[in-house]
Amino acid sequence: MNYLIVYLLSVNLIAFIAYGIDKLKARRSCWRIPEATLIGLASIGGSVGAWMGMKIWHHKTKHKKFRYGIPAILLIHIALAILIYTNL
Repeated sequence: MNYLIVYLLSVNLIAFIAYGIDKLKARRSCWRIPEATLIGLASIGGSVGAWMGMKIWHHKTKHKKFRYGIPAILLIHIALAILIYTNL
C-alpha cells in the first residue's frame, strides 16, 4: 500500500508540474506538451494534479475535453478508490 501512495503522489506532482510547464510554454509560443500526454497523466492516476494544474495555472480550461474530461477521470478514480477501499 505504501508503494501505491508514493506512486499517486508522484504522478499527481508530475501532472501538476506538466500543466504549469505547458502553460509557460504556451505564453512563450514554444514547443508544447501534447494534449494526449496531459490527459494520459490524469488517466494513470494524476487526475488530482491535473485538475489542480488547470485551476492554479488557468490552463486548458476552455477546452471541452479538459474542462469535462479531467473531472470525469477524477470521479472515476474516486469511485475506484471507494470500491477498492470497501472491498478490503
